[in-house]
Amino acid sequence: MSSVEDSSRPLKVLIVGAGFAGLTAAIECRKRGFDVILFEGNSSRRQLGDIISFGSNSGRIFRSWPGVEEKLDPKCHHSDGLDFRTYDDEFLCRQVWDAEAEWGKRFNGHRGEIHGVVWDHALSVGVDIRLSSKVQEYFETDTEAGVVVNGEKIAGDVVLAGDGVRSLARTIVLGFEDKPKSSGYAVYRAWMGTEKLKEDPLTAWLADPNTDHHVGWLGPDVHFLVATLQNGTAMSWVLTHKDEADVEESWSAPGYIEEAVKAIPNWAPICHAIIRATPEDRLVDWKLVFRDPLPTWIGPKRRIALIGDAAHPFLPTSIQGASQSMEDGVTAAVCLELAGKDNVPEAIRAYEKIRYPRVLATQRTGVTNRDAWHKADFDYVRKNPESVKLPRLDWILNFDCEKHAYDVYKETAESLKTDPDWKPNPVL
Repeated sequence: MSSVEDSSRPLKVLIVGAGFAGLTAAIECRKRGFDVILFEGNSSRRQLGDIISFGSNSGRIFRSWPGVEEKLDPKCHHSDGLDFRTYDDEFLCRQVWDAEAEWGKRFNGHRGEIHGVVWDHALSVGVDIRLSSKVQEYFETDTEAGVVVNGEKIAGDVVLAGDGVRSLARTIVLGFEDKPKSSGYAVYRAWMGTEKLKEDPLTAWLADPNTDHHVGWLGPDVHFLVATLQNGTAMSWVLTHKDEADVEESWSAPGYIEEAVKAIPNWAPICHAIIRATPEDRLVDWKLVFRDPLPTWIGPKRRIALIGDAAHPFLPTSIQGASQSMEDGVTAAVCLELAGKDNVPEAIRAYEKIRYPRVLATQRTGVTNRDAWHKADFDYVRKNPESVKLPRLDWILNFDCEKHAYDVYKETAESLKTDPDWKPNPVL
């Protein structure tokens, strides 16, 4: 290819992993006219998962994609607040979201259903999604970056690696394999229909077709969150509890009803009834591990960048893991647009510098939110029920990552020129 032809062709972006980070990056890159190939190791789009929450900071991204909001609305949860109760079912307080309305719109629903809408939108804007394409190797030089997929070497201008918590790209970027640490907690979680709930007077009210319910029962070192949606036909619940199992990675396995009940032995009968109404094949036992913040998200040649869980796994109590993954995708696309094809390393460095401090600060909230519930003094809580409300932080939720990237890109790029040795400060 001649240099004239090379300079006139669009930026070629290779994206690994079709999670929310990868799909967002792909959509935003296509929006800017880039050639995009997205590699997904699975042979089909998977409908796995249960409830997933997107704050108003990522809700604005969904709303910027034509037609997506309208497709998501019927699938999502629409309660106006969260009722907090003690483990013995004493009402504590109700946290309402009205004050956040001016920040934007939240989208909470089944991961597989929301993912399907985003997947379809990516296809509609021309993203080349290649299934059964497991990446075996990554490579980068001064002029290109790429992957080896099913034995084939494919090169582009940049690789955005959203290959999840077991990321191969992370090992390439770091030069070593970072080991996860036990969080000391595990989660039982389920997505289910509400037929059995309707049969029990204790739980029938949760299947109300006119109201989406959201209830959190709190106890010493345990919390149990329940949400209903889709006109009272679907329910998701999540039970977070202590678990010292020694596992090398976050993993999920079939859960067992009796084991889940044993995690809350002296709790209110309604909590046991919800668990016992769950079809056992819909129950998952998910062990939680975490990683220390990485010292960098970018490769030595600055043409490979980690995005999403590959860069920064979140504890679920942050309620921001998926949202921050989407912010990564938007920010990376903006940086590549503003830098231009001849300055990919600058774009990748700017992406890291723009995103890293915000992600680190948001990750901390996963620990503080969990501890506020799990380490609470319940004598104090009963006297001061408002103390259990979730912090709703405007710097996290009232945030437009696209505008922010456009606003700070130039000064960020200039700062990296004057401080070429800048590195993130990974202190969590």
